[in-house]
Amino acid sequence: MSPRPRDVLSAVLTALACLLVPCAAVAGWVVFGLADTGRYTAAMAPLAGDEQVREAVADAMGDGLAREAGTGPHPGSMGPFVRDAARSFTRTEAFRAGWDTANRAVHAAVLRALRAERPEHRPVTVDLARVTVRVKEELARDHVPFAHRIPVRHTEITVLPAARADRLREGYRMLDVAARWLPCAAVVFALAGIAAATRRRRAITATGLGTALGGALLLLAVAAGRRLTLTALPGPPRRPAAGAVYDALTTTLRTASWLLVALGLAVALASWLTGRLPHRRTPSPPAGTPAVAAAPRSSPSSSLPP
Repeated sequence: MSPRPRDVLSAVLTALACLLVPCAAVAGWVVFGLADTGRYTAAMAPLAGDEQVREAVADAMGDGLAREAGTGPHPGSMGPFVRDAARSFTRTEAFRAGWDTANRAVHAAVLRALRAERPEHRPVTVDLARVTVRVKEELARDHVPFAHRIPVRHTEITVLPAARADRLREGYRMLDVAARWLPCAAVVFALAGIAAATRRRRAITATGLGTALGGALLLLAVAAGRRLTLTALPGPPRRPAAGAVYDALTTTLRTASWLLVALGLAVALASWLTGRLPHRRTPSPPAGTPAVAAAPRSSPSSSLPP
């Protein structure tokens, strides 16, 4: 193959490899990060101490309890006291325990629905009895009065509607396949592009720069996704808490993006520096120096006297 078609083929393979790298990072983040209950719970656990998240949870709990207490003769007078009690509760160890248990239960229920071999067209629900038991245990451990009398009811709440669960299931299956094959495809395309190039050092440099560019674009995509997610929320009061949750869930993806940028720049810089280093050459003899011809080697038999 002539040099020009080889260079064109190398450029195409390198571009494909650099495009697949950020896509593989996103697929791996979803399948091996978000879809792991332990990692998800560990990422969400610190948010129990975040002030914005606690305020959002306290407001939601206060509104719910105020509605339940609104059947009395003076429903309006109960609101401030109920909300203050909810804010106080979010600063206890019982809230942290309930937060972790609720996140684990919700994540496990969603994951079972996404990985179901025979999916059913129904919403994803979670029973709050386990969360109530965990909170009750923590309150009793802290010697809160009448904590042992808290009733434990099997109350199911809807986490995902049926239609949305079906769409997420299809997307998860595609990402599950992509997370396993896209990294291999990216490596194969990159190696093939380097092998097909007439100037392989230049191809390595281009691969490194393309990888760094893919990581930078992934960082921009994460930032744009955060902005779009917060803009889609119904009201500004929920945005700080939602932003904290988004940042906690995308920490691994942002770290992977920065690693791609650093790795790509390191490879490109190393390739460029090796091309700039001086090469050692064999010194040529000075002009006018006669070449010394090698004398023919005589055999031992010819040197014997007759």
